[in-house]
Amino acid sequence: MTAGAAPMSGGMSMNGAGPGMSAGSGQMQRSSLVPSQGEGDWTPARVSKRSYVPLGQLATIAIVPGPPMISSENAQLRSIVFLNVRGRDMGSFVNEAKEVLDNELHLPQGYTLQWSGQWENQLRARERLSILMPIVFLIIYVMLFMVTKDFTEAFVVMLSVPFALIGGVYLTYILGYNFSVAVWVGFIALYGLAVETGVVMVVYLHESLDRRIQAAQSNGTKGITEQDITDATIEGSVLRLRPKIMTVSTSLIALLPIMWSTGVGSDVMKPLAAPMIGGLVTSAIHVLVVTPVLFSYMKERALKKGTLTMSRMAHWMK
Repeated sequence: MTAGAAPMSGGMSMNGAGPGMSAGSGQMQRSSLVPSQGEGDWTPARVSKRSYVPLGQLATIAIVPGPPMISSENAQLRSIVFLNVRGRDMGSFVNEAKEVLDNELHLPQGYTLQWSGQWENQLRARERLSILMPIVFLIIYVMLFMVTKDFTEAFVVMLSVPFALIGGVYLTYILGYNFSVAVWVGFIALYGLAVETGVVMVVYLHESLDRRIQAAQSNGTKGITEQDITDATIEGSVLRLRPKIMTVSTSLIALLPIMWSTGVGSDVMKPLAAPMIGGLVTSAIHVLVVTPVLFSYMKERALKKGTLTMSRMAHWMK
């Protein structure tokens, strides 16, 4: 607040007092004398002849509490309220806080309320993941089709993904982890591992069935029967069980030490590994039990329609 001109300077600036200033200090400021504005130059001789008036007659001085700093953004004044969320996830807290503020807080005209910080970063990450997840599923399905050369078989292998999702969600819930970006990254990695196990199973099933088809063709018989398909399914799923178990066990053994880690970064790696461990267990059960049944059902239908042939991926299984 500019309160007049001072000798040897262009003016005297009076800064507002903080809440710790006493009333006596305010009274002293009001009774302080300032030189009156006159004509002529500011020589020492003329300054000594000037008259002085109390500052209280030129301005209203009051001691009021105020912010220690005035900040602005986009040419608008702003005030930041900092808070930390503990013991619960940020998403449910912000949603509940928004509901309370909408019902009880009535902002004056020209005022706005905006949530920022980690919540804003979480929203941006959620938007990106909502775009990336369908792309991930599409890429997985296209790669499966390139391997199996059949849309139906690619879909059967893709069924391991929902089963993996069930186990990942359950273990994440049991361990009490919130659905953060690290958890979603763990789910994306889980989908690839689940599909890998399904591909190994389908490869062995086709390998067993193709041997029987080749034997029937070389013997000059009419073809294989439904019993041959059942025997091939049992051979491909049961007799080759060890490679499938090793495929899942290798990933589990590599991920389990992360759950007992306590070093730097463990708070990020544990939520990432939890859905992968839970999903690998349920997807392995699906691959070992459900996938052979679906494979046998598809091949029996193809046999009845007369469309059963050698596997289209036989050229690289050899």
